[in-house]
Amino acid sequence: MSDTAPELDLLVLGSGVAGLSAAVRGADVHNMRVGVLTKGELPQATTRWAQGGVAAVLHDDPDSTDLHLADTLACGAGLCDTDAVRVLVDEGPSRVFDLIALGAAFDRDPDGTLQLAREGGHSQPRVVHAGGAATGAEVERALVVAVQRSAAALYEDHFAVDLVTEGGRCRGVTAVAPDGRSVTVRAANVLVTTGGAGQLFAVTTNPLEATGDGIAMALRAGVAVADIEFVQFHPTALHHEAMPRPLLSEALRGHGATLRDGRGERFVDELSPRDVVSRAELEVMVAQGIDHVFLDARELEDFAARFPTIHTALREVGLDATRDLLPVAPAAHYTCGGIVTDLDGSSSLPGLWAAGEASCTGVHGANRLASNSLLEGMVFGPRAVEAIERGQVGATATGAMRSVLGADLDGAPVGPGTIGGRLMARPEPIPPAAGLPTEGWDKLRDGLQRAMSAGAGVVRDRETLAAGGLVADGAAAAVAAVAGTGAVPSTAACEMANLAEVARALVSASGARTESRGAHSRRDHPATDPAQRHRIFLA
Repeated sequence: MSDTAPELDLLVLGSGVAGLSAAVRGADVHNMRVGVLTKGELPQATTRWAQGGVAAVLHDDPDSTDLHLADTLACGAGLCDTDAVRVLVDEGPSRVFDLIALGAAFDRDPDGTLQLAREGGHSQPRVVHAGGAATGAEVERALVVAVQRSAAALYEDHFAVDLVTEGGRCRGVTAVAPDGRSVTVRAANVLVTTGGAGQLFAVTTNPLEATGDGIAMALRAGVAVADIEFVQFHPTALHHEAMPRPLLSEALRGHGATLRDGRGERFVDELSPRDVVSRAELEVMVAQGIDHVFLDARELEDFAARFPTIHTALREVGLDATRDLLPVAPAAHYTCGGIVTDLDGSSSLPGLWAAGEASCTGVHGANRLASNSLLEGMVFGPRAVEAIERGQVGATATGAMRSVLGADLDGAPVGPGTIGGRLMARPEPIPPAAGLPTEGWDKLRDGLQRAMSAGAGVVRDRETLAAGGLVADGAAAAVAAVAGTGAVPSTAACEMANLAEVARALVSASGARTESRGAHSRRDHPATDPAQRHRIFLA
C-alpha cells in the first residue's frame, strides 16, 4: 500500500458487523471498489464477543414492530430518535434474512422454526441466537467469508491514526502499517465502524481493541459527537480475574436465571433494562459490603447444550452452572453515543460516515435495549452504502443529526416530538508534559482505566468526575509529549491517545448533564430533569 494506490470508492474502518455488512453490500450489490482497514485481523472485532443475539420481529403474532419500537423507546429514557428506531425495527428483519442467505446459522427448533428468546427490556421473545450464546461469532464468521471474497483491498494490522480532510471533505485516513511506516489510504468515502470504548474502564466485557479509535479521530477533526456520557454497564459479567470479563448472556435471565444477593435473596426484576439492574446490584454490594452478587442458573434445563459457549467458559474457571451460584458484577459493555449521523449514516463532515457502536444514530438514546446493537450495525451500515450509491454528499436533518443541524444550540427541540441538541466545545488540547513519560503505556492505560471506573462508572458525581478528568488530562499530556518528538507513534501510543481523547469528552459531557437518565446516573443529581431532554454534542 502507498500514497499512489488507486483511490477507493469506500474505505471501511473496522471489521465488525456494521462495517462488514456495508462492505459486502458495496462490493456485491453496487460493484464499488471497497477496502477494509482494521488494526487486527478481520475476525478480531467486538462483534464476535456479542452473546445475546439479534433482536428483530420475524413472526407476526404476538409480536409486532410497533412493540419492538415501544420497548426501544422506553429503554432509551426519552432520548431515542423515533424515526431512527422505526428504521431499525422495520428494516431489521430483512437484514437478518440477508445474513441467513450469507450462511449464518441461527438456532432453530426441530421443525426448522427460528428460536426466539426474551431479554431484558423486551416485552416479547424476539431475539435470535446462534449456538445459544455465540451469536456474534457466527455473524462475524459469515461476514468475514463474504468480505474476503469481494473486497478490493484488505488492510489488516493497520492502525488508522487520523482522518484526511481536503476542501471540507474526508478523503481517507493516515495509518500505521504493520512494519511501522506511516501511510495514507485514500477514498472518496470513509465509513467509521471501529466500535466503542469499553477499554476506558478497568472492568469491561470489551476486547483489548475497543479503545474508541473512530470516535477519537472524529473529535480531533471537529466532527460532531454526541451522547458520549451514556456508557452501558452489563449487570452479569462473571466476577473473575479474566479480562475482558466473560459475559453471562442476558439470554440466561431470559430463560429464567435469577439474581441473588449475598444472603441468597432476589432483589431485582431480572428483565429490567441493564442500567436498572446494574444500579440495583451496586446498591446491594454497597449495603452488604460485597464486591459481587450471584446469578442462579441452576434450574435451567440442558444448560450445556443450550449455552455451550458459556458452559465452556465457566468450566475453564472451575464453575458449573447446574451446581454453583455464579458470581457476577457490572462491567463496562457498550458505548451508547458516538459520531452523530443522519438516518443514512452521514456525519457532519461530508465524505465521512459512521455506523455501529462508533456512531450515534439516535436509536439507543440514553440506554441501549438488549440485542439491538448487532441489529443497528446490520441496518445502518448498508444504509450508508445506499446513500453513497445515490450520490448523497453531506448530512440531512434526520435522525440524531437533527440535534446538530437544528437552529437552537441550547437544547430546545428542533420540531414537534424531536430531541434538541446542546452544543459543547470539545475539551481544549492539553499541552505536552514537561518530560517524556517514565512509565510504559500499559501502566498509564491501567491508571486511566482505574480512574474512569472510579470516577465515571455506574454512578458518578461532580467530585469523582473531576478526579477522573485530572487523570485523563495527565494521560493526554503524556501522549502530547511523545508526539512532540516527531516519531511515528506505536499502536500502544495511538490507543492511549484515543482513550484519553474519549475519556476527556465523556467526563466533560457527564459533568454538563446534571441529572440521572438511562445509563448516566449521578449521586448528586439523582432525578431526571425534563429540561435536559436533549443531546449534548461536542464539536
